[in-house]
Amino acid sequence: MTITRLEEAREQLKDLRVQHHKLNQQVDALASSTSPINGLEIRRLKKQKLLLKDRIVHLESALIPDLNA
Repeated sequence: MTITRLEEAREQLKDLRVQHHKLNQQVDALASSTSPINGLEIRRLKKQKLLLKDRIVHLESALIPDLNA
């Protein structure tokens, strides 16, 4: 991976973590309410969080140098 691609990947990783954190805050805010509509929204946000987390883990593993090379 070139230096430019590494920097881009690190920046993308940072952005994904920020998005994940914002979704977590939204879930927490909605969880304090007991509206059934909020329950559906919470599930939708949690699915988005899981997708982001998968992308974060994938990108993190791509940034780890291959020690067998």
